[in-house]
Order: sequence, then C-alpha cells, then structure tokens
Amino acid sequence: MIQQGFCIEVSGPYACFTRPEMKVERVSYDAITPSAARAIFEAILWKPAIRWQVSRIEVCEPIRWISVRRNEVSAVVPMGTVKSVMNSGGTLALNIEDNRQQRAGLFLRDVRYRLHGRFEMTDKAGEGDTPAKFAAMFERRTVQGQCFNQPYLGTREFSCRFRLLDVKAEPFVPPPELAGERDLGWMLYDLDFGKPPYADPKPLFFRAKLRRGVIAVPARDSEEVRG
Repeated sequence: MIQQGFCIEVSGPYACFTRPEMKVERVSYDAITPSAARAIFEAILWKPAIRWQVSRIEVCEPIRWISVRRNEVSAVVPMGTVKSVMNSGGTLALNIEDNRQQRAGLFLRDVRYRLHGRFEMTDKAGEGDTPAKFAAMFERRTVQGQCFNQPYLGTREFSCRFRLLDVKAEPFVPPPELAGERDLGWMLYDLDFGKPPYADPKPLFFRAKLRRGVIAVPARDSEEVRG
C-alpha cells in the first residue's frame, strides 16, 4: 500500500542523466529521470522494508546545456587481478596514462527540481516497522541534511543539495520558458532486476512529456511503462 508522499527540492550546478543509446559520448536527457529521482530518495533513506515510487517531477529552471571535454579512464582492473592481490598480496593499480581517453559530454547546468515521491511497505517489513516510523525518519533526516550517501544528479561527480518542501507553503511556479507542452521522447524509467541472482537487468522506458514544467511519472505497473 502506497503511504504518505513527500516533496524534496534538489539542485546543483551540473547534471547528466545519460541516454543509454549514446555509446561513446555522454549526452544527458532534458530532465532528471525517475530512476535518478528514486535514487535520491533512497540516498536519504533506504530500508529493505520500504520501496520508493516517484510520481511527479517539477522542473524549476529553464533547460540549459553545457558541452564539456574531459579525460576518462577506459579500463577497469580485472577481477582476477583483484583476487590474486587479495590472496598473495602486492599492489593493485591501474596506470591512468595508458588508459586515458578524452571524451566530450553534453550536460545540463544550473538545474533545480522538485521531486514528489511516496514509499510503500514491502514484504520484508518487520513487526516494528510502520509507515509512521519511516515517514518520521525521512522527515528528520531530510531536515537535518542526513543521508546514507551523498545524493547526486545522474553521475556521482555531480552531487546535489536537497531540502524538504511544504508544497502548500511553496507552490510550484514553472519558468516562462517551459510554458506549453514538450515531448521528451522515450525516457529511461528504471531497471527491472527481476528475481535473484539479478544477472540481466532489463531497462524500462516511458514516453515523457513536459507540461508546464511538470513530468507526470506513471506507476511501475502501468501500461505506459514498457520494457
């Protein structure tokens, strides 16, 4: 059963919600994706007893872009090497100079979103787990700026600020640039990991539309969400 809803405002100088169809260069979606929004709620409060569902995304600033060229590492340390070092000792390292690649990225800049989310209790909830308990916990952690890991806007290098909002006291006012309706195309909704051992996650998509600065996010079991 879906429980009490919350609204948090997140903001940051840069964001990148990478389009999966871009294989080489990082190109962001026009706005934050539901999976990235859910990850922010989970960064503040994650428990096996609850599951977050994002229902609405409000874009508070005009959509602005910035092109950045930067160095990235093109390789990872093989798992076999890691196990060998763990068993026999030695130094685990990756030579950056031999694996450096320069890539361009098209990112968002000066972003601010209002994220509406609710949680539901899962079958892992214990006898002492109640919706009121987790609601109070989330409110307290958000007000005090506490989180399990620093929330970020698409990639971990783009950390974000967050705060809890009272939507009645602070109603949403869309920027004039986002008046009307804009079709954002097929947007990544989330990953369906299925059942254990979660070997092959399946991407889910939905047709995102920005209406007066608002993206209505369908429920996970909705017909609008497609694999």
